[in-house]
This record gives sequence, C-alpha cells and structure tokens, in this order.
Amino acid sequence: MLDKLKLLAKDTVVYGASTILARGLNYVLVPLYANLLTTFENGVHALIYANIALANVLFAYGMETAYLKVTSDAVRSDRESTGCFSTAVISLLFTSTVLTACTVFFAPGIAELMGLSENQKDFIRYAAVILWLDAMLVIPFADLRLKRKAIRFALARVLGVVAVVISAIVFIVQFKTGLHGAFLANIVGSLVSLLFVMPVFRQFKRFFSSNILREMLRIGLPYVPTGIAGLLVHLIDRNVLIRMPIEDIKRLYGAGYVQSDIVGIYSRVAAFGILLQLFIQVFRFAWQPFFLQHADDPDAKKLFRHVLSVSTVFAMVIALAATYFVPDLVQYHYFDRLYILPPVYWIGLSILPWIFFSYIFDMMSTNLTAGILITGSTRYLPVVTFAGAAVTTAVCLWLVPVMGMDGAAVSILAGTVVMSACMGYFSLKVYPNNYEWPKLGVLFVTGLVFARLPVLAGIGDLWFEIVLTACYIGIIMVVFRDEAGYVFRQQRSG
Repeated sequence: MLDKLKLLAKDTVVYGASTILARGLNYVLVPLYANLLTTFENGVHALIYANIALANVLFAYGMETAYLKVTSDAVRSDRESTGCFSTAVISLLFTSTVLTACTVFFAPGIAELMGLSENQKDFIRYAAVILWLDAMLVIPFADLRLKRKAIRFALARVLGVVAVVISAIVFIVQFKTGLHGAFLANIVGSLVSLLFVMPVFRQFKRFFSSNILREMLRIGLPYVPTGIAGLLVHLIDRNVLIRMPIEDIKRLYGAGYVQSDIVGIYSRVAAFGILLQLFIQVFRFAWQPFFLQHADDPDAKKLFRHVLSVSTVFAMVIALAATYFVPDLVQYHYFDRLYILPPVYWIGLSILPWIFFSYIFDMMSTNLTAGILITGSTRYLPVVTFAGAAVTTAVCLWLVPVMGMDGAAVSILAGTVVMSACMGYFSLKVYPNNYEWPKLGVLFVTGLVFARLPVLAGIGDLWFEIVLTACYIGIIMVVFRDEAGYVFRQQRSG
C-alpha cells in the first residue's frame, strides 16, 4: 500500500510543481492589477472571470471526467481507445463554437444581466474567445493526465501562464491598455498552451462514434449542473455583492464606494485562498486517475481512508498558518514603496479565515468523489452540489446586506460544509468506508480555537503565531500517532 501512496505522491509532486509555479506566476497579476487598475476595474475583471469559471463548466459539459473514465475503461478491457479522443474533440469543437458565437452576438444583454453596463460588452466578447480556447484544451490536458505525461502537461500550463503575465505587463504597463490588456493577455496565454499541446492531436482521426459520445454524455452531463452549482459555492458571492445596495455599502464601509469597488476589493483579498486552492487542485489532478486505476485493489478502501486523512490534515495546517501569516504579508511595506495590496484593499482582510477554512471541506469532498465515480453513481452529484449552492446563495443573500464582504465569505464556508456532508452521506451509501471522522473533527475544532487565540489573548506577535502553528502540528502527531508510526516503520523496513 505504501508503494501506491508513493506513486500518488510522485504524480502529485509533478502536477503540484507545475500548478504551484503556474498559479504562483499567475498570482503576480493580483498585485499588478491591484496597483495599476482601479478598484472599479478590478471589480469588473473579477466579476467577469467568476462567470467565465461558471461558463467553462457549460462549455466542457463534463467531458474531461467522461474522457478519463471511458478511455481508462477501454484500456483496461483491451478495447480500442483512440476513437474516444476524436469523438470528444469533435463534440467539443462543435458545441464551443456555437456557444462562443452566441455569447459574442448577445454580449450587450449578457453584460446587463451580470449587473454591468452595456459599455462593458467588449469584455464579454473577450471572455467568449477565452472560453473557446479553454474548451479546446480540455481533452488534450485530460489525455496527458491519463497517460501520465505529467512533464508535457506541466510545461503547457506553465508556459501559458508565463505568456499571460508577460503579455499583461506589456499591454498594461507599456501600452497603457488598462482593463482591455488584462483580457487580451489571457487570450495570448491560452493560445500558447494550445500550441504547445498540438502534438497530442496527432492521434486525431476522422472518426466520430455516437455510441462513445452517448457513453461520455451519460457520465459527463451530470457534471454540468453539478459543476455550476459547485462553483456557485465559491462564486455566487461576487454576483450578490455587485447588487449590494449603495446604502448598505455606505453604512459598512463609508462613502466613496460603489458595487464594483466592493467586488474588486473582495476578490483581490479572496484570491489569497490560492494557498489552499493550489493544494486541492494539485491533489485532484493526481487523485482522479489514481483511484480509478486502483479501484479494484483488495486494500483500496484502506488506501482511500488514509489518503483522505492525510490530505485533510494538510489542508487544516495550511488554513491555520495562512490565517496567521497572510495579513502580515499583505500589510508589510516592501522596500518602503510597495504593498502586495494597497491599503484601500485592507478593509477586506477580515474575510480570510472564512475563506481558508472553507477549503478544508473542499478537500474532503474531493476525496469522497472517489466512491461516487467508482460506482458510477453520478446521479447523486447534482443533489450534493445544489444543496451546497442553495445554502451558499441563501446565506449570502441574508448576510451580505448585514455584514457585507464578511457575509459573503461566511456563506462560502456554510456552503462547503453542507456540500461535504452531503457528499459523505451519498458516497458512503454506495461505497462504505470507515473514515477517521472523530479524529478529523477534533483537529478541525482545535484549529478553529487556535485561529482565534491571538485575538482572544491580545497577542499578535509573529513568534506567538509560530508557536501556535508548531503546537497544532504536534497535536496532529498525537491524534494520528498510530498512522504516523506505521509510515515510519514502513520507511525503516524499506
């Protein structure tokens, strides 16, 4: 079993290095946009990109997961698998082209529907091009993951992000294109990634199978409402904040702010959730192929149980450390001339603990999808994610007028808790397993207490936060002492 865990860890490191590098480079854009664009422009940018993420689910309609499942099944049963690639690519090419054309044509109406003015229609059209390019990358990236060509996958992602960063600096700093430059830079980056994965298309044939497509749609289509609802848990907040009454904004934050300013401030601060988001995304890239390949192993359930415990505990540690240290990093005056986020954004820093701790439940949900997908019980996924989205939306609509940005962040935590609980219920129903819920519960509650200790004790010194983090790690080692001892003994005997 330890060898299989090492295999997962190896893939996770490869995918992780590329993802961390790519997202780290991409994160350069956060202070760049925060310092060179207005809070209003940042709000428009953040709102459109939140809805790009939602539209990406519609454009891809679950074909990534469907391709992984159908192709891996074909390989395991010694059936021809190249037809899966061609069928998936043709399907995505047709549907994404139609959707892009519709988005470009109806751009003015879409802008107004999102809470923007008709003057922002050009940004909607940029978004349509980005969505088309991203749809064309879905199957090549999935194919590289399935065939464990992690290096090519990594290079394609990293080079694309490098192109975005360089293009954004050139467009915004050199050519003074403002917000237009931010969208054009993303188009350039997607084009670079697509060009780099073009060799994957060599396996493309003039072949289309309606039977293969039906099987893919059977697996993938449930991910459309599921994916949209799942993203709403993290993105409905922007769409509610953009409609926040001016009177509430003035009461909470003073005069001089409009809705787009609040969305811009909230989004740039919430972007620090990248610390947890990266870990989960890296894990997910390696996790899906891993549990599909080892689903039939005699010790699969024990293996999956250990993976959930280890990954969730890591998420808890990162969440606690980020709660302590990120505000200090943001407010530090580098070289006496530069802030990561200018002071105007600091009114949003109070949302960070809610954001960080919500990702712990995202990690649990990611683990628990194994039982759903292994048994083919994807019919439960819409229930899970719609429950999370409904709770997030309800709490957001309730708390935003009262608490503003903090209310939006609290709604995210509430939604992820509900979604994780529902995912656990249905996953264990179809694929029973004895997860370490009591131990994880103790560690989560302890983490919440530790997160509040600096405030309760009135001690905000760096040394105190470091000591608390070390103590928390020590508590983890005590709670999971049997598991830690097992790994240590296996390493010594190996």
